[in-house]
Amino acid sequence: MKKLLLHACCAPCLSGVNIALAQDDLDVTGYFYNPNIHPKIELGRRADSLRRYLEVKKFNAIIIDNYDIELFESEVVGKSGDRCFNCYRLRLEAAANYASRNRFDCFSTTLLLSPYQKHDLVRSAGEEASRKYGVGFYYSDLRPFYNESIKMSKEMGLYRQKYCGCYLSKETKNEQVIIASA
Repeated sequence: MKKLLLHACCAPCLSGVNIALAQDDLDVTGYFYNPNIHPKIELGRRADSLRRYLEVKKFNAIIIDNYDIELFESEVVGKSGDRCFNCYRLRLEAAANYASRNRFDCFSTTLLLSPYQKHDLVRSAGEEASRKYGVGFYYSDLRPFYNESIKMSKEMGLYRQKYCGCYLSKETKNEQVIIASA
């Protein structure tokens, strides 16, 4: 049985990924690390929802819920290239580093569940982090389980956010709402 460290962006996505990974022979531990989430109260909502899910499902996870917008800005906003890729890389490198230091066989991410994420960039960031830290990236296209994650998270009453977490995404979403209602 392989030990997998699963980066978790939120409880709803974790619920869907757990359904998908239950079919594989894996010993899964969650890893919540998301310095992209803004504002601080939003990070708290997501971490609290994840804790609730973990308690109900008897699932183990490491939760790093330090609010670190300065790190996000320096590593994502302040870098050239696609900002989403930079954000994926920041989080997946942290997961790969943790997995490598703590003798996990591989790591993955719940970001592979969402049809709203840039799937190819998530995969590229995971593979890059895998090479950098010498631990396998467990890739699976988990998008077919997205609707099940919505259903399960609603049934459990989990907090469901309306944007990926970063303030840039929230601003873009708000602009789209304003344009659509004009």
